[in-house]
Amino acid sequence: MQKAISKYWPVFVLPTLLAFIIGFIWPFIWGIYLSFQRFTTVSKTTFVGLQNYISVFSDETFLHAFSFTAAFTVVSTVLINVCAFAIALVLTRGIRGTNLFRTVYFMPNLIGGILLGYIWQILLNGVLANLQKPLLALDAKAGFVGLVILMCWQQIGYMMIIYVAGLQSVPGDLIEAAKIDGANDREILFKIKIPMVMPSVTICTFLTLTNSFKLFDQNVALTAGEPANASEMLALNIYNTFYGRSGAQWKGIGQAKAVVFFLVVVVISLIQLKFTRSKEVQQ
Repeated sequence: MQKAISKYWPVFVLPTLLAFIIGFIWPFIWGIYLSFQRFTTVSKTTFVGLQNYISVFSDETFLHAFSFTAAFTVVSTVLINVCAFAIALVLTRGIRGTNLFRTVYFMPNLIGGILLGYIWQILLNGVLANLQKPLLALDAKAGFVGLVILMCWQQIGYMMIIYVAGLQSVPGDLIEAAKIDGANDREILFKIKIPMVMPSVTICTFLTLTNSFKLFDQNVALTAGEPANASEMLALNIYNTFYGRSGAQWKGIGQAKAVVFFLVVVVISLIQLKFTRSKEVQQ
């Protein structure tokens, strides 16, 4: 078997590697190149150096979208992980109907983002109308809260499954030994369970953080950035810059925004991974 693998591995690796290069690596490199250009089509470009990047950081809509996205990411990441972990704790206590609850909580993650956004837009606007409050498209604060509710409803069930797997991997002997030594439920939770499920915390935090920063389709469907781009997130701001503004300079600026966006997500993700992995313990 080992000889066959060592002999024929290129046959299996090369098609996937070629598809990865064509579908990801080459467009990524080309995108970086275009971020230094002024263009209307990729075949007609004019080099402008760092002018596009200077324009990015002088664009007030981009700076507002960044602050809005950062605030949304912090709130949604904390809420999703706390709620998902709490539900996972309940569902690992051996109560009846656990499998049914896990399935029901996971189902929202199967719904597409655009469809989910329009469903919640109808629901939340109906509630706001009954309360005689401004609708989502008329109030940025309501739009922010609506996006958080939508994101939590969609992601909590998925993260719960990961936390359930982490909690089930905690050795029962360790918990029994702690109880024999007189540890109460609070001490077992904070000194045994949470440290032992830190790998799950790392995964869930990474997923919720990156998903929140990259949120696009739900933002389009729920608020479309209204009112006056006040609820516009980074991905939607980049899209509107590239496709929604006339002039050759805006496509280059939009591409530069995409590169900045990529770097921001990578840096924040690496910091998060380094921090949470430092808290992991060996079983």
